[in-house]
Amino acid sequence: MTQYQSPLLRLLDERGYIHQLTDAEGLDKLAIEGVVPGYIGFDATAPSLHIGSLVQIMMLRRLQQAGHKPVVLMGGGTTRIGDPTGRDESRKMLSDQTIEDNIASIFQVFSRLLTFGDGPTDAVMVNNHDWLGKLGYIELLQEVGTHFTVNRMLTFDSVKLRLDREQPMTFLEFNYMILQGYDFRHLNKAMDVRLQMGGSDQWGNIINGIELTRRKDGREVFGLTTPLLTTADGKKMGKTAAGAVWLNEDALPAWDFWQYWRNVDDRDVGKFLRLFTDLPLDEIKRLESLEGSEINSAKVVLANEVTRLVRGDEAAKAAEATAAATFAGGGLGQDLPTFDVAEEDIGIIDALVGLGFAASRGEAKRLVAGGGARVDGEAVTDEAFRITLKAAEIRVSSGKKKHGILRRT
Repeated sequence: MTQYQSPLLRLLDERGYIHQLTDAEGLDKLAIEGVVPGYIGFDATAPSLHIGSLVQIMMLRRLQQAGHKPVVLMGGGTTRIGDPTGRDESRKMLSDQTIEDNIASIFQVFSRLLTFGDGPTDAVMVNNHDWLGKLGYIELLQEVGTHFTVNRMLTFDSVKLRLDREQPMTFLEFNYMILQGYDFRHLNKAMDVRLQMGGSDQWGNIINGIELTRRKDGREVFGLTTPLLTTADGKKMGKTAAGAVWLNEDALPAWDFWQYWRNVDDRDVGKFLRLFTDLPLDEIKRLESLEGSEINSAKVVLANEVTRLVRGDEAAKAAEATAAATFAGGGLGQDLPTFDVAEEDIGIIDALVGLGFAASRGEAKRLVAGGGARVDGEAVTDEAFRITLKAAEIRVSSGKKKHGILRRT
């Protein structure tokens, strides 16, 4: 590890957030001298962010914990364009009202993880539509366009990968990196923001903002990116077979959110505890050193801590209680997914689809054929099997980790 002097960079370094820094020595010195306002941008393409964004939100939390000022930039303006980074096709256009509703919904998670207010280190949320929406086209070309060459823009991964795959890129999307660079310059002038952070895929966009700010205003600003976050098996963080792991409760129940963390690979426990919890490092070291079945207790701690931060204490306690009832006691936890059945019986295929364990009847049949379906703990291998609802509640399982409840209405 690099020997940083400021509490900010030491904190970020020891917990594994630092991948690239534009000027480590300069930022380290700045963070010692006073409060550093730093920002990360989030587009509002959905009512909730997913856990792929959680490392960035946690980095803003670390910024505040180290005595600095987090600035949450919501892309009310850039969402109308769409970040082409890592995408093979254009995003669909959203209405102004949808974008505003999405921002209001996303704020729920930020309000749990950051302290907002008017103080010097209190977090603030800003919307880039407030300034991008007022820009005239000619003004933008004169102010910013002269500082970006098409030659260089074509070398950025967000553009190059799309063109290499012979996928179309609209002129609208091509402008995204220019507007993101403009954001950094605007925030520096308006709020003295000196630091932009983001994922490693945003490095080029961050450099654009730094260079634009230096050329136009002669001011020094800094950039910091996190490593590309993947799980131990090489998958992108936040993606599962069942879909994205959403941060908002109305997008994904707390039980499912808790379960994601409880079921992480043994090799990821230490890394995730550092990134996504506030546990002391010596306690994390103890937990990640556990071996065999004991590592499961560390996963429960991870699930509890992350759920508590993102969803609140009650959600974490309820999810853990449900897990205890389901796994340890053999009973039925209160927060398991449920499917109400009006008839006296139901086919195993319909039950699996109804509980969301399979996206189609074909997928449910494959699950049964593969021995992955259970009813009250007993394996079911006949796709024609029917579940008789004599009891008020019947437990249906998909594999060892997904459980749900059939209820007779």
